Amino acid sequence: MAKEKKLVEAITSMEEDFAQWYTDVVKKAELIDYSSVRGCMILRPGGYAIWENIQKELDTRFKETGVENVYMPMFIPESLLQKEKDHVEGFAPEVAWVTHGGLEPLQERMCVRPTSETLFCDHYSNIIHSYRDLPKVYNQWCSVVRWEKTTRPFLRSVEFLWQEGHTAHATAEEAEERTIQMLNLYADFCEDILAIPMVRGKKTDKEKFAGAKDTYTIEALMHDGKALQSGTSHNFGEGFAHAFDIQYTDKDNKLQYVHQTSWGMTTRLIGAVIMVHGDNSGLVLPPKVAPVQVMIVPIAQHKEGVLEKAAELRGRLGAFRVKVDDTDKSPGWKFSEQEMRGIPIRIEIGPKDIEENQAVIVRRDTREKIVVSLDNLENEVEKVLDVIQKEMLERAREHRDAHTYQATEFEEFKEAVATKPGFIKAMWCGDKACEDTIKEETGATSRCMPFKQEEIADTCVCCGKKAKSLVYWGKAY
Repeated sequence: MAKEKKLVEAITSMEEDFAQWYTDVVKKAELIDYSSVRGCMILRPGGYAIWENIQKELDTRFKETGVENVYMPMFIPESLLQKEKDHVEGFAPEVAWVTHGGLEPLQERMCVRPTSETLFCDHYSNIIHSYRDLPKVYNQWCSVVRWEKTTRPFLRSVEFLWQEGHTAHATAEEAEERTIQMLNLYADFCEDILAIPMVRGKKTDKEKFAGAKDTYTIEALMHDGKALQSGTSHNFGEGFAHAFDIQYTDKDNKLQYVHQTSWGMTTRLIGAVIMVHGDNSGLVLPPKVAPVQVMIVPIAQHKEGVLEKAAELRGRLGAFRVKVDDTDKSPGWKFSEQEMRGIPIRIEIGPKDIEENQAVIVRRDTREKIVVSLDNLENEVEKVLDVIQKEMLERAREHRDAHTYQATEFEEFKEAVATKPGFIKAMWCGDKACEDTIKEETGATSRCMPFKQEEIADTCVCCGKKAKSLVYWGKAY
């Protein structure tokens, strides 16, 4: 056996330093590596495979609703970007500009896309002429660049992968319906596949997307009590259509402006999975998104028949994403690696197990050991994976609910923000001044006005005037 220099390195305890714990996990689980380009990360096979599974599942769900995939250019001419004033002002601090082509200065600067609304609008103005051309329900998978000052793997980087949907509709009702439909698709995906419960709601005007009429969001709560905006869906109304002159002739032969939407999710979802489910041994991946669902670890593999039996089991479990760790590392090392990488199930098989026609299934999430007959292995693996997926969502929901508080007075609100990390439910008058005051005095921001409204008080938690909405507040990534 090759000489082992060390077992899997220990990671910082999340209770000691959550930020360092997170960095340790993404590095030591080999999800990313830092590149020589400031703020940009290298997605290693383990990290990219998670994104591939996310992409595959989302893409399937998109297409079931009539979405078609397209691809837009990476570069946006400055004059095109300037067509929508609010939009360009919102992105101006984050735009990366290209000023030269080869050795020659460009006649017009081009930005590297921070998002593609202007490109889609320009395209739609060329291809939409009649009501028969509608709706247009497009999506693209690509990367975007935003010149962030402070970066963190998956959560915030200069370049990141995402999908951005852009649609055009004949009526305001159709656009609003699509906006809500995609938000609910996102929330269902996160709960069904990533085992992360979401709060669904509407952003305040202060927090909405630049150029949008309304922005809807799904918000998740991380293990440390901070919120993470996990997906957004925007109703643009006719704003971009007027700016880009996107008109169509209706059935009465009258010119009308289209109504548009946009919606997106990014690789920050991988960060959410890490921070919701991970523990002090590393990743804990929900089975439905895990690149490897089952790792077979042969025990005493140098003994006759052990590796052959492990290979046989891998063949039998072909319905799952399964591997055999037949390296010459010790079983203890292999167990630690499997835990660090968050593989949902480990199957241990050794000479005694073969003799007794059994194997040991070990759950990554609870570390429970289950002795199963080899005759029924396929069914047992499927059952355990289903239970893990279900219980991971239940635990995440219990954690979120246990860390969701409410406040009716401002002093109570400030104390909650200072001493109880999590969501805080509080009433709001709708005045931006109160929203600004809350952020200035507590550091908490409005996360959303949830679709499921409650009336926990009659008055605004900040100013005491008549309340209009219940808002989820919290500190966020």
